[in-house]
Amino acid sequence: MENDQSRHEPRAHQHFDAFGPDFSNSMRLTGKQWLVVGLFTLAIVLFTPSLWKQVERFELEPDYRIPHDLSNDYWFYDRWSRLAAANYDTLLIGDSVIWGEYVTRQETLSHYLNELAGEERYANLGLDGADPVALAGLVEHYAGGVTGKNVILHCNPLWMSSPRRDYQDEKYFDSSHPRLIPQFSRQIPGYKEEISHRIGVLVEERVPFNSWTSHLQTAYFGGTDIPSWTLEHPYDNPITPIVQGPPPSDETLRHLPVPWYKSGITKQGFPWIDLETSLQWRSFRRTVEILQERKNRVFVLVGPFNEHMLEPESLERFQKVKSTIVRWLEQTGVPYLAPSALKSERYGDASHPLAPGYKVLAEEVFKVSVHSARGKPGG
Repeated sequence: MENDQSRHEPRAHQHFDAFGPDFSNSMRLTGKQWLVVGLFTLAIVLFTPSLWKQVERFELEPDYRIPHDLSNDYWFYDRWSRLAAANYDTLLIGDSVIWGEYVTRQETLSHYLNELAGEERYANLGLDGADPVALAGLVEHYAGGVTGKNVILHCNPLWMSSPRRDYQDEKYFDSSHPRLIPQFSRQIPGYKEEISHRIGVLVEERVPFNSWTSHLQTAYFGGTDIPSWTLEHPYDNPITPIVQGPPPSDETLRHLPVPWYKSGITKQGFPWIDLETSLQWRSFRRTVEILQERKNRVFVLVGPFNEHMLEPESLERFQKVKSTIVRWLEQTGVPYLAPSALKSERYGDASHPLAPGYKVLAEEVFKVSVHSARGKPGG
């Protein structure tokens, strides 16, 4: 046992002087060195996302659509939209109706349009869950490469069928794409995210480096940051997922392709929103304006909504909503197609056609959109 004197004596390896320890692990940088570090960091932030496109494999496949696992990867969407704009005549933009919720990518609307055209002219830029509020943010911040193109823009009335879907419920908020909605708008009362998160979203919209790092996390590391991933996979090489490349285009069905009435869905009494107060309708019109400002030739496809699924009163209110949409398109001179409902057995739910429905719809769209190029809207 040590005596009191030895307890207070410094250890042999401890050497102190009047100014502290003999050495330090810190390193002081001069002003010029800090400038070099700053310039190096700036170069990484500015150029790494662009350089990454040369490294990451992205093979253009027929009937390509964004993998469902990358639905929230907006950097990747921006890359796909630019590639599509450079290789296709016409781009289809919208939610999961365009993406193809009940079909394979060889049964989507864009596929059947390409079939009718006899060549790959139509690209699927649909994104699952992209309601009009989110779609406006997507087009504004992550589809800047879509300029001077033919665009078929889908208008899904489902998003205006209730206060909840229209984001007017103060106690309820459910969005598949909260990072695409306006972050500081009081128009969305149910959105109660922290200020720091909202500022982060604004930065991500304007700085590609931030959305690129989100892309790495989403595409290669299961949505987690690399340090967290390495803790969960201590024996795995973090380079391996990146070398394998991003997930390929979806080949699987997300839902069984059976008619809605065979999957347990019953008739609905949607209340529907007055379009004069609808946040979703206002955002849809904003999307049209953004696309037109970029010199795109916009053609709007309205629905077709599954009217067979609506109770009589709800169907009557829906017809008024549809008429208001059509009237605005006619007043603004936007070419459109507002087709009648498909046969009941060609719907998987309220708004998603099955493969036979897409095939019939493609025939109507192909015929009318050709005329729209000459300035003739269709009804």
